[in-house]
Amino acid sequence: MNRNASQLVQSNRPASRRLHRRPVHTPGVPYVAEANTFSCTPATVAGLPQSMVREAGMFELLAAEMRIAELEAELAEARVAACTDPLTGALNRRGFDNASRRELSRARRSGAPLALVHVDLDDFKQVNDEFGHQVGDRVLQQLVSILQKSMRPSDVLCRFGGEEFVLMFPETSLQAATKAVSRFLREVSAQTIPGTGRVMTFSSGVVVTRAEESLEDAIQRADAATYAAKSAGKNCVVAG
Repeated sequence: MNRNASQLVQSNRPASRRLHRRPVHTPGVPYVAEANTFSCTPATVAGLPQSMVREAGMFELLAAEMRIAELEAELAEARVAACTDPLTGALNRRGFDNASRRELSRARRSGAPLALVHVDLDDFKQVNDEFGHQVGDRVLQQLVSILQKSMRPSDVLCRFGGEEFVLMFPETSLQAATKAVSRFLREVSAQTIPGTGRVMTFSSGVVVTRAEESLEDAIQRADAATYAAKSAGKNCVVAG
């Protein structure tokens, strides 16, 4: 028998364990070792120091409370935005409805007078036509800014529509409300309209709500008093 001849030899011996220690590496394909993953099982948590577990729980609780506070703040902002006129920052009709129901109920419980004021800017359409709507917007913003600085924190200011505004003065008599609005008018007329040199004025009607009178009826009386102020030459306050 030729010892140099190639022979096919089969063996029953198991392959060397060294061959099973790592997978076969294919040339050109990088070998990536399998990453060790950490599984947070109950047994794992039970094996951690109790102080670490408590701190982790407190951190999660704090994070949840902070998120709840953020959501509550966002909800409060949304509620305010829904009740506020975006141009002037005064209440819109929805906000005024909420405030007026509260103040009417309070006035009827206490018996204190509740003054209602209707304000209508004079010649506002002429300002818009002559100088444009941007100037008209600044007029509305300037009026609200002056009123807000002059009113009490408990008073209510609403942009009722266009150049019309409604104010509510809790615990205020007709005489005191008329005097306050007359002072507001002097402060407003002392300011010129930005970019025009013109003076801004308004006409106003003041009433005090009556027992069992609806808000709509009180507003109609204030509006009628404002019409009387317009007929009297504008730039004045009439008590209804």
